[in-house]
Amino acid sequence: MQQKKVIIIGASSGIGKEMALLLAQQDNIIAVTGRRKELLEKTKEQYPHHIITAGFDVMGTDNVQQLQQLIEQLKGLDILIYNAGYGNPLENLDPETERITTATNVDGFVEIVSYAFNYFVQQGYGQIAVTSSIGGLRGNSWAPAYSASKAYMSIYAEGLNMKARKLKKDIVVTDIKPGFIDTKMAKGNKRFWVIPPKKAATQILEAIEQKKRVVYISKRWWLIAQILKVLPYTIYKRLA
Repeated sequence: MQQKKVIIIGASSGIGKEMALLLAQQDNIIAVTGRRKELLEKTKEQYPHHIITAGFDVMGTDNVQQLQQLIEQLKGLDILIYNAGYGNPLENLDPETERITTATNVDGFVEIVSYAFNYFVQQGYGQIAVTSSIGGLRGNSWAPAYSASKAYMSIYAEGLNMKARKLKKDIVVTDIKPGFIDTKMAKGNKRFWVIPPKKAATQILEAIEQKKRVVYISKRWWLIAQILKVLPYTIYKRLA
């Protein structure tokens, strides 16, 4: 793969961290962001000449300025990966959890991804990858804002692909739909088909390289997705 300049939003740990390490191994230049700057610095220590760090929260008010600074540091941008996300399944509806989920998965997401898209329009080419979720296919009683916000991300990604086509620009937006990954985000006691972050990161980067529009991680979750899409509400409501 030709050397790329990549920004990963949400790379303190888990999938984001593993993607950064794999990209660095392939001689790419990566900017990683997250709230936990100390974890980002530990990742950078492994590839100091390939990784730069920026500690910021996507719920803040300076997302665009932070993104602009990173692009300047990289001296360009080929791929932006929005991997930041939040969700916390609860039996009772907690307004603060819903607010944080929406601020991270919708507000921060739109601000950063829309800026990157317009940057790529001016450039004439580029790639965006967004980490949505299998959970965005249907509503969920344990995490209503999470499932709704992940659905928003998927539909937004589809809309951007359509817009890029109409603008006749070489821009691809990949919608990454993970199932259960062995990270802190994978909460709950009914998990199955759980895969390690490195395996997930490898499959995601393969999908980006192949310029896929939608990818399920791991690939077997495609089958679950097809079932969820057609499962009658009368049955589904007993499961979620």
